Amino acid sequence: MAPGWVNISEDTVVVMAKPTRWVTDTGPEHSQWYIDRFRRLAAEGADLAGEARLVDALVPPGSRILDAGCGTGRVGAALAARGHTVVGVDADPVLVEAAGATYPGPRWLVGDLAELDLAAAGEPEPFDVAVIAGNVMTFVAPGTEADVLRRVAAHLRPDGLVAVGFGTDRGYQLSAFDDDTAVAGLHLEHRFATWDLRPWRKESDFAVSLLRRPAD
Repeated sequence: MAPGWVNISEDTVVVMAKPTRWVTDTGPEHSQWYIDRFRRLAAEGADLAGEARLVDALVPPGSRILDAGCGTGRVGAALAARGHTVVGVDADPVLVEAAGATYPGPRWLVGDLAELDLAAAGEPEPFDVAVIAGNVMTFVAPGTEADVLRRVAAHLRPDGLVAVGFGTDRGYQLSAFDDDTAVAGLHLEHRFATWDLRPWRKESDFAVSLLRRPAD
């Protein structure tokens, strides 16, 4: 297995070219706080599958789905429950361990999205769609946003989709995202203000973008 990639059951540390904002902009207890937060929301019956419902509607049954920046696994697990084959990737081994413990169905991997190489991790088959939810794009290492989108796009089949959602008031401007999308060779098809498809407007502080990898 290539450096930087590990099944959570193996005792190896992920290697990142640059530390993510998740590491540099949060404290040492943030990962456990995040895990506890979503466990509490799940116990309270909160709707945690909104992103998954949209992604499920984009692809046929039994599709291959990449959960890029999977965190605690809530989105990927909901998609796996709908019959899809899911591979989740996150740079935080604490979150990936929690995902594997809570949702044992999908394959969860620790890795840097800016250097994503799933073939080296034993996943050479392309994906029908990738989902980047949970403000992941605002937590990647500064200056790697285009690399993240490019590496995710490289794992899609021709004509595959990427669904990306993040708060546009969190330091990563939507105009910069659109520039990075073009650099990555992805085409914007639709944009919404929420995962339940409310219309996007210039004053919206959240954007869900559906991006297409061109057919070869």
